[in-house]
Formats: sequence, C-alpha cells, structure tokens
Amino acid sequence: MKSFTALKLVALAASGALALTACGGSTGEEAAGNGAAAEGPVKIGTIQYVSHPSLDAVTKGFKKGMEEAGYTGDKISYDDNNAQGDQATNASIVGKLASDSDIDLVLAIATPSAQAAAQSITSIPVLFSAVTDPVDAKLVASNEAPGENVTGTSDKNPVKEQLELLKQISPDAKKVGIVYSSGEANSAVQVQWAKDAAAQLGLTIEESAISAPSEVQQAANSLDVDAFYVPTDNAVVSALEGLLQTAQTKKIPVIAADGDSVKRGATATFGINYEKLGVQTAKMADKILKGEAKPASMPVETLTEVDLYLNETAAKKIGLEFPAELKDQAIETY
Repeated sequence: MKSFTALKLVALAASGALALTACGGSTGEEAAGNGAAAEGPVKIGTIQYVSHPSLDAVTKGFKKGMEEAGYTGDKISYDDNNAQGDQATNASIVGKLASDSDIDLVLAIATPSAQAAAQSITSIPVLFSAVTDPVDAKLVASNEAPGENVTGTSDKNPVKEQLELLKQISPDAKKVGIVYSSGEANSAVQVQWAKDAAAQLGLTIEESAISAPSEVQQAANSLDVDAFYVPTDNAVVSALEGLLQTAQTKKIPVIAADGDSVKRGATATFGINYEKLGVQTAKMADKILKGEAKPASMPVETLTEVDLYLNETAAKKIGLEFPAELKDQAIETY
C-alpha cells in the first residue's frame, strides 16, 4: 500500500481572544485554563455518547496524546463515561462531572455529549471532539473565536470529495440514499452538504430519517437507490451492519464518511483518522492545562488531511472492481 497524497482541508485561522462568562465563583480566565498540570496530578472527566469504532478511536487517541505529552502514571487520572446513545444517561453523566470539584477538564466526544457538557459545565474547560459543525450545534460563537470555556476538534468530512469517489467507482450511480438520525443536529447539516455536492455532480439524494439505531436497516430497505452515503451519524454508524446487509442485497456500494466504517464493510471513503483526531485534541488539552491557552480564544481545529480507504472484499461482493489508480493511492485496503 502506498501513501495517498492528502486532500487539504480548509484550516481554521486564529482570532482575537474573547472574555469568558463568570460562573460558580470562577472567572472566565480561571475556567479557561488554570495551569493545573503545573500544580499537580490532573483529573480528566470523559463522556462518550455511544460506542462505535470511530468514537472509541478518539478516546484511544486522546489518551495516547496525553501520554505523549507526559501525563503518565500518577500524573493523570480519568473518570471515563459512556452514555450508550441514551439522552437521559448522557445528562446524568454530565451532571456527575459538573459536580466533581476535582476534575480539571472535561472531554466530550460526539455532538450530543458536547452539547450537554457545554450547557451544564461552565467553571472548567470543556473540550469536544468528533463534532461536525460546532457553530451549528451552538457549542461555540465561531470556529475562530469560540468565546466561552468550550473548544475542541471537528470531524468535518469532505462530502463532495466522497461523492466524487462514488462516481469514480460506480459511474452509473445516479441516486444516493442517506439514512440519518433526526435527533442529531450535525446529521441534518451533512445531508444538506450532500445535497449541495450532489447537485454539482449530477446526483440526487434520497433520504430517510430515523429516531433510533434499531430503525437503520428498515430505513435503508425503504430507499430505491444506486448507492448509500453514510454520514458521521452516531446512531447510524452504531448500527451500520444493518445498512451494509441491505446494500449487499441490493448489490450497491456504500460510501462512508470515516475509515473505520470501511473497515467494518463499507465500500470506500476519503475519511478522517479518528485516532489522530484524538491525539490532536490531547495537544489542545495540554496547552489549556498548562495555562498556555484559553478555550475562549483557542480556535476549533480540524485534521488537515484525509486518507483513502478501500474495502476490496466488500466491493467484490457487489461485483465492483476498484480502478488501479485508486488501489495505488489507498492508505488502507481491507
């Protein structure tokens, strides 16, 4: 396998600092980053919205990045939590973290957990990761100058390039189906991005909204399409196998938004490496904990490159053969 020349995504530029809102006796400056790492052991509370490989990789990457920054042994402890896709559990975990005076920083992984944490935790820094559109999710005032005690990393995916990849591997495809969760703000945003890109590429989008992971396969079955596109939707990705079964029955490709979904059986993607995203988030945490940066003026970051992932086994099951040039470019082939 050869390294793929990375697609360059738009970098988020830094802007001027904004003041934080005072809360619970702490000033915005204190909440923004109080140099906890220099004073002694650090405690980090984490909340992951649901278990699936991409979000698990963020958690793994974050801890790897913290270790690389020197937070090892008794220098750091974690209070790890997983809401398992349940909003009530999500809120309960956030409440617990908010009341723990020993926690120096909270890491919230995926949009629903980030939104809950941002609403309830205002006296300490909150870092998010795997959030597609932080502004639309009302987590930050802007990506350049977040403005409060919350910042982090976005997993905004290159939707147009992903749909262009579909045209490369399946030139006859015209109708693309998207199953998405009506309860996830970033999912609706991605559907609109897909519609905008499809209009430029001569494709049409057929959509089906779900309210729970158990509905994914039925929703996929309801769509008469030539291919599926799977956004970074936590409910859909957690139940991806149902959609993949439907795609195999229909003999149509599945373009995913992330590399882990290709490993699980989607056909291909130009996707984000979520472990790298977690490492990048840890670098932000290190700066905040050392008092070198404050969330209010710390721009939201994205990965500056994405990789090509192919699943030849999945392609063969639906009668597809990848062009030779794509095989040569792929960073991972399954």
